[in-house]
Amino acid sequence: MKPAAPKFDNPFRPGAGHMPPYLAGRKEEENEFRKLLKQKTILQNLILTGLRGVGKTVLLETFKPIAIQEGWLWVGTDLSESASVSEESLATRILTDLAVVTCTMTITFDDTEKIGFLQNTRETKHPMSFAMLHEIYKQTPGLVSDKIKGVLEFIWKELEKLDRRGVIFAYDEAQNLSDMASKEQYPLSMLLDVFQSIQRKNIPFMLALTGLPTLFPKLVEARTYSERMFHVVVLNKLNETDGRDAIVIPIKKAGCPVSFKDESVKTIYEISGGYPYFIQFICKEVYDVWAQNSKVGVPVNEIVRKLDSDFFAGRWAKATDRERDLLAIVSSLPNCDDEFTVQEIVNLSKEKSEKPFSSSHVNQMLNSLIKAGLVYRNRYGKYSFAVPLLGQFIRRQEEQTL
Repeated sequence: MKPAAPKFDNPFRPGAGHMPPYLAGRKEEENEFRKLLKQKTILQNLILTGLRGVGKTVLLETFKPIAIQEGWLWVGTDLSESASVSEESLATRILTDLAVVTCTMTITFDDTEKIGFLQNTRETKHPMSFAMLHEIYKQTPGLVSDKIKGVLEFIWKELEKLDRRGVIFAYDEAQNLSDMASKEQYPLSMLLDVFQSIQRKNIPFMLALTGLPTLFPKLVEARTYSERMFHVVVLNKLNETDGRDAIVIPIKKAGCPVSFKDESVKTIYEISGGYPYFIQFICKEVYDVWAQNSKVGVPVNEIVRKLDSDFFAGRWAKATDRERDLLAIVSSLPNCDDEFTVQEIVNLSKEKSEKPFSSSHVNQMLNSLIKAGLVYRNRYGKYSFAVPLLGQFIRRQEEQTL
């Protein structure tokens, strides 16, 4: 019987938004954020965008202590689809997030000031709680956007006394925000209108949004001036040097009793495609194998199969049989991992399929695949996979059915 490997905590942590043991290859993006923090008048807000698995959430989280150290307050959360139900829902979201940092601050009123339930008090301190912010919101006349502006202007008058640089409103998964003309609700447009108006009054409240590549086109569609409001930082996969650091440095930092050979590091990088989530996933699997039998190697086939099951299968299940046929055509394009067009799909389907696709059919199905989160359309009318390495997964599925 072989002796068990020594007990050891796996240093790798794949997961949605989980902080990796070492953040590799994002110094340039950090420097871009630091430049935005130096703005006295907010002319540009931040968008972090990229495919799933490139580390948008993690990078946004690393920006938080940087902003705080520079004298900014930081508020925000994930933007769930429920925040887009109505303008009121989004307003409540903003007030709730803002109250988390303002509730520890107090404001003194005297009997000359009247703010809802705070009427006729003399030299009394009140916390800037959600209840207070919501009361100011209700007392402000006008549309929802007017009310939110009123609250933000009030808050800044108090924060300015505390020598704060400003407030970062950081929202993850911002692609979930949408206007709904059919219901006469425009929360996305309202958000843009509010912050453009506030920033024109020289109030340093900055948006920092993360989202899939659909985010920026959606903002521009809602308000054309969005193109001038945002500095877009696109997160791509790691190059080989940074990918190697993401694999090797966590092992060194944790003092792991075993390390990867150069050949294994190269294999892990190639399988991962340089995507940070996949690097974490593969390295964790390799270390789990080692913990059970003290052997270090990269069981490629087994890990790829587990990755297919854990990461790709749920997304693949969203597609109908005919949509899968179309995606199989796309995966055969030499440029499937970059951008592709409707015409390229139509032309290749005539060569490879017994039932080729027409242009109208392709357009219709691509729209369905966009809603399923498998494909996205950029501003130039071209399409890309919304999931990294999806083409390789589809080709593996095709091989298994032959």
